[in-house]
Amino acid sequence: MPALDLVATELTLTGRITTASNATFLGSIGDVVVVYKPIAGESPLWDFPRGTLAHREVAAYMVSQAFGWDVVPHTWLRDGPMGEGMVQLWQEQDPAQSAVNLVAADQVPETGWKHVLKGRDENGQVIALVHEDSPALRRMAVFDIIVNNADRKGDHILAMTDGHRHGVDHGLTFHRDHKLRTVLWGWLGDALTAEERDGVDRVSEGLHGELGRNLAELLSDEEIASLATRCARLRLAGRFPAPSGEMSAVPWPLF
Repeated sequence: MPALDLVATELTLTGRITTASNATFLGSIGDVVVVYKPIAGESPLWDFPRGTLAHREVAAYMVSQAFGWDVVPHTWLRDGPMGEGMVQLWQEQDPAQSAVNLVAADQVPETGWKHVLKGRDENGQVIALVHEDSPALRRMAVFDIIVNNADRKGDHILAMTDGHRHGVDHGLTFHRDHKLRTVLWGWLGDALTAEERDGVDRVSEGLHGELGRNLAELLSDEEIASLATRCARLRLAGRFPAPSGEMSAVPWPLF
């Protein structure tokens, strides 16, 4: 039986994800379940060029592939019922797992978790934002630094049954200016591992070859140059950076 052509086979819509800020649909290509985000349904933003979010999502997948860590599910551009858009393989996460959580401030786990910040809920109770301390999530944090992810919310991290962690919703990436907003600040100041350094090197080297050529069809020259600079700076520093600038270091809402 011939392999299913994910670009040419008809994409059929089966539902809409109403919590998304941009038009986001569930669909199917044959028996493959996908997420479809048409460019025509993107909401204009003051700080990102109009009509570029789908391209940034595909660029994030390409960089994920260069890292070799499978952070971003398979993502590509294709035509659909509402025109060209981003299509991504649907991932069925484990409802029994959560990589990021809010807990009472006096109940932060002593091991296996990283404490990010404290705040108060609508009832005035002091709560803490925590995330798991795992190699999979560390790799995602490194990926976010390199792609300059401005929107790493807790719900943008999919906890898979086998322990893998997928990241989704990468439209707000690759800005030429510093935009890093994330809930994954738990390793602030920690040294990168050899595996993490090697991953950054693979991306940096790829920018001089096939990765760079492919990204040139999706991002501006300035954005690619900034990507290369982030790789060089992180590699030179050799550790997770601290928040910088006057903007919020975390996205809002957090989930």
